[in-house]
Parts: sequence; C-alpha cells; structure tokens
Amino acid sequence: MKKERIVVKIGSSSLTTPNGRLSGEKLKEHVSAIAGLRERGHQVILVSSGAVAAGFGQLGYPSRPVKLAGKQAAAAVGQGLLMEAYTKEFHAYGIPTGQLLLTRDNFSNRPQYQNAYNTLSELLQRQVLPIINENDSIVVDELTFGDNDMLSALVGGLCQADDLFILTDVDGLYDSHPKDNPDAKKYHFLSEITDELLIGAGGSGSLVGTGGMKSKLLAAQTALQLGLRIFIGTGSGPRKLTDIIDGKGNGTYIGYPGQFTLKSKQQWLAMHSLPSGELVVDGGAKRALLQNGRSLLPAGIKLIKGTFSSGSVVQVVDEKGSLIGKGQVNMSSAELADIKGKSSTEAAAYTKTIKAEVIHRDDWVAMKEMK
Repeated sequence: MKKERIVVKIGSSSLTTPNGRLSGEKLKEHVSAIAGLRERGHQVILVSSGAVAAGFGQLGYPSRPVKLAGKQAAAAVGQGLLMEAYTKEFHAYGIPTGQLLLTRDNFSNRPQYQNAYNTLSELLQRQVLPIINENDSIVVDELTFGDNDMLSALVGGLCQADDLFILTDVDGLYDSHPKDNPDAKKYHFLSEITDELLIGAGGSGSLVGTGGMKSKLLAAQTALQLGLRIFIGTGSGPRKLTDIIDGKGNGTYIGYPGQFTLKSKQQWLAMHSLPSGELVVDGGAKRALLQNGRSLLPAGIKLIKGTFSSGSVVQVVDEKGSLIGKGQVNMSSAELADIKGKSSTEAAAYTKTIKAEVIHRDDWVAMKEMK
C-alpha cells in the first residue's frame, strides 16, 4: 500500500470523560492507533482539541466555561496537561512529539504561513509527530476554528496531506438525525458536500466541544477543495485508524484520493490571503487566465478598485462582476491607473517595474478551481 500523509483530528468529546476531564484511557487508545499508522510507514500529523476541556476542571469550573476569558484561562492550563499526557504516551512507542499552536493570523500572513509549512516539513522529515492545536489562550474572537475541524482541513492542505480523519462521537453522516429518526439513512460514501447536507447539519455536538456536524462538513468541504480524502466517524481499539485507511472505518468516507493538489502559494492565495483591491478585466483577459494559463497583462484591465501597493493581493472579476480568481500584483494601483488598457510595449513607458505582467501566472489562482 502507498505510504500516505494523514492528518488525524481528535475532538474534545473523543478525549474527555462525560464531566469534561481529560480521559487517560481514551488518550492512550488514540496514541496506540496513531502508532499503528506510523508502524505501517505512514506520516501522521495530529490536530487535537481538548485543551479547554482538560483545563477547566483545574480552575474550579463545574462544566465548560461560557465566557471567552474562562475558555482562554482553561486553555492556558489545559494545553500543558494535554501535551504532557501525549508526550508521555508517545514516548512509550519511541515517537518524539513537537507542538504547534496556530491562529488564523498564521494562515493569512504569508511569511507566517510559509514558516508554519517549513516547521511542519522539518518535523516530519525528522520523524517527529507534530501535535497541533489552535492557540486558544490568545485569540481575540471566539475559538474560531470550530473545535479544530477547520484547522485540521487547512493543516492538511498546508502540509500536502493525502487524507484527513476526523474522529468524533458520531459514527458518520446521516440524512437525518439518528436520535430523532430511527430510520435515518447513513452515508457510507459521499463524493461531495452538498448545500442540502450543510442545511441539515446541527450545531455544537457536545458539552465539552465547540464543533458540531456542520463544522465538520465545512471542514470536509474545504479539505476536498485542497485535494484531500476525508473520513468522519468513530472507532475503538488500537486498529481503528488502520481500519479507516483500509476502507473498513466506522463512519463516512468523502471524496476520492488524489483528486488534485494546489501548490502552497496557490493554497495561500485562494484560502487565506486578504484582498486589498479589485481588477475588472475584459473577455480576452478572462479567457487568457482561465483557459490558456496566461498571465494578466495591462491591456485586459478595464477598471481598478481600491488602493494597493505592489505585492498586494487583489481579486479579479469579469465585466459582470463574477469572481475569476486572486493574484499578487506587480504594480501599485496608482501605476495601474496609468497603464490599464494599454499594450505591454506602451505600458513600459509609464511604469517603474520592469515586469510586463500585472499578475504573473505563478502568482495567480483561478477560484473556479476551488469549486
């Protein structure tokens, strides 16, 4: 069997007791299952929730705190406990571990995104198991990744993984809630995440977690766009993860392996970059970008919206306002205002840059590829 790179996401409910405390028994089982994947030669990246759930009992809370300050304090206490427990258990299998705490800013900031990629690559090359969580103690908004579901999808894309296994306390996806409908039909395989599935998904799944089934579906949708195959479900025992990769998992498989893979820069442009402006292009430029794999030249630009500098990310739309893609510009908005609609030869007399392209094809991603 092909050796694969697998992101395993473990939710809070799969790590804790009913009263919200960290379960040593559950954690040991997860570690044993991950060790089984590694023994087969697969690379594993672990995205683990559980810091808040592991820490709130130490602060005297009877249940998971509701206010953000309480969650962050619990995460500050629980993250150390969680990592200590993982390190101890993986050590028994001779597996070294390394911790990464990430926020959305680490993805939207290009240098930080590249640094995260470099760190993950080095850890994997050195046979270290990365353990990733959101940096819950410092985020300024609510814990935004949805119990790390979306984080696991984005990490899967970042490290060019083959598979994403989302372990939860529900044995897959159904056409209706199995607790309310005894005749609910289970989906064993889905090729895509439809709007109907998202509409029918519920909210938070448990008292100790923040991510419900909708969070997992949105994460799966993103992971599909990034070229991963996804499994959502449960399992027990040390073989549960090898069962999943063998096609015998207790849950739902989504997508086909190896559909396509976006390069790191295209991933960042499509999923994380924050546009500073917008370019409206004509039909010729649209065809060149979408069908011919060409760069965007000044002649195809009809209108410039916003103020931006060279190196900024902009959205590119057609004359009807439909989004075509995103890219990094080689000229500022002021320079572009002088050269839009001109041929490359004419434009050279009006701009400081020596590059003929407004957006080079290597700095471009067509958003249609992400649908």
